[in-house]
Amino acid sequence: MHLMIKFARDYPRQTLMMLLALIMAGVVEGLGLTALLPLLQKAINLPSAPTSDTSSSADIGNVIDSALSFFGISSTIGSLLMVIMLGVFLRSLMILLADRKVGYTVAHVATDLRLSLLRALLSTRWGYFLDQQVGSMTNAAGTEVMRAASAYLQAATAIALAIQTLAYFIVALLVSWQTTLIFMTAASLVLLLLYKLVSKAKRAGRKQTRLLQSLLARLTDSLQSLKAFKAMGRENMADELLSSDTLKLNKALRKQVFSKAALRGFQEPLMSLLVIIGLYVMLVHLKMDLPKVMVLIFLMSRMLTQAGKVQRRYQMMVICESAYWSLQKKINKAQQQKEPQGGDITATLERGISLDRVDFGYGDKMILSDVSLEIPCRTFTSIVGPSGAGKTTLVDLIIGLFQPVKGTVLIDGSPLQEIDLRSWRRMIGYVPQDTILLHDSVLVNVTLGEPSLSIEDAEYALKAAGAWDFVSNMAEGVHTTVGERGTKLSGGQRQRIAIARAMIHRPQLLILDEATSALDPENEASICQTLKELRGQLTILAISHQSALVNVADRVFQISDGRISQLSTQTDRHDPLLSLSQTGNV
Repeated sequence: MHLMIKFARDYPRQTLMMLLALIMAGVVEGLGLTALLPLLQKAINLPSAPTSDTSSSADIGNVIDSALSFFGISSTIGSLLMVIMLGVFLRSLMILLADRKVGYTVAHVATDLRLSLLRALLSTRWGYFLDQQVGSMTNAAGTEVMRAASAYLQAATAIALAIQTLAYFIVALLVSWQTTLIFMTAASLVLLLLYKLVSKAKRAGRKQTRLLQSLLARLTDSLQSLKAFKAMGRENMADELLSSDTLKLNKALRKQVFSKAALRGFQEPLMSLLVIIGLYVMLVHLKMDLPKVMVLIFLMSRMLTQAGKVQRRYQMMVICESAYWSLQKKINKAQQQKEPQGGDITATLERGISLDRVDFGYGDKMILSDVSLEIPCRTFTSIVGPSGAGKTTLVDLIIGLFQPVKGTVLIDGSPLQEIDLRSWRRMIGYVPQDTILLHDSVLVNVTLGEPSLSIEDAEYALKAAGAWDFVSNMAEGVHTTVGERGTKLSGGQRQRIAIARAMIHRPQLLILDEATSALDPENEASICQTLKELRGQLTILAISHQSALVNVADRVFQISDGRISQLSTQTDRHDPLLSLSQTGNV
């Protein structure tokens, strides 16, 4: 019920339009059904006088006669049949309008939830994003969104069926309110008795949501590491983990299927038994008129059928609703972790970047301590140091992905927290150490599908990255597909595509995080030559263990034990630490 109210609040206009159409459908159907009793009385030539338990039969007949007379129609079997058919036609039209509105709203709900999740995730703090499992987020954007939208569909359908049930109930009350109330009380007890199966399905749905998150998170991680698993002959380890979650999920699905089947299986015979008992009581004990009994049995059969459908739809809703609440929880958490967007100052890079007595750490562990450095505009700066020393962290502080615990990052003399972060990052070209390409063409990987970028822009970037020669020799040139994560290319080729991606916007600051580590000496020298030519045109900041990038830099800084120092001479640049780092032992 809480979910129904939540959807009604989130989509008030769509829900109101749907309910109005359904109410009109119920009213029209009720009016059509009121013609059944006088029709049957006329058909078997029985008087329409009231019996001992109610006077409503004659009243209904009089109302129908008066209504037909008002429109100049005689009260005949033909006209009564026309009233019934008109009611059926109008009801179908209203149901069609309501169903269309429900369908549109379901699609709208799925789109809104998916966009809310994606936008919330993309705007979170970098530290929060690092703690999230990619598979869990993928599951949320796919499976959970569809199950949540399905919950809305089931809720809306349950409301629609409930309104139709109410229409039958009102008409039945007009025929014989005492009999109807007794009958519906008995039906309510049956539905209450079967509610245990609804609760069981709800628990199975919650477990399904939990297990799907775990399974898809593990699946994503395993597929990303599949090459390593296969290379070591250990794919059976991934199989065991995935099989365990899959079997647990299968068990939850079996419980869900059983609950749904059992509910339907028990509903139908119990409802049929109620109808038979009702028929026997009305004919034998209450000795009611046959037309009235026929109408009541018809109405009660329809009421029970619709009420049973309402319960089954409600069961399906509670199976899916756990996905909605899980998804909503992820969205709310992500929104609470929204990344600050900085200030109103538009970023410029005319003078340079500086860090003034910056401290940074994760929890109690300090990574950088009292770090100060200057990176003049249009110079080439390299940062070296052992693994874990804080080189990438320093770059993340400059980008604005993390905020210093103490001290200030300044861009052209303005504190970074006062600068519009988006305008600053649009000036940066970034090449990460772990290059992940899209399963698409070289062109899309370089331009990221941005419409304003042309093939000529891509060609410029590929040449700047030293990648044009091998790309132009591919079968389809820039339109060649690179495979999943770029696996059709060598490691060096992937990194050069990533450098081209960073260069295509003609950035003012180019950041390379071990970007040449997979290149052979010849290609590395080519990249370094390109970077040397760019040195006066843009600011370059490189994290590297490679001597080539260190040797061509204007400035080299070394980070060790959380502190930074500048290496001012060529001798300093070839100290034992750097030599050791080139062998990959730091």
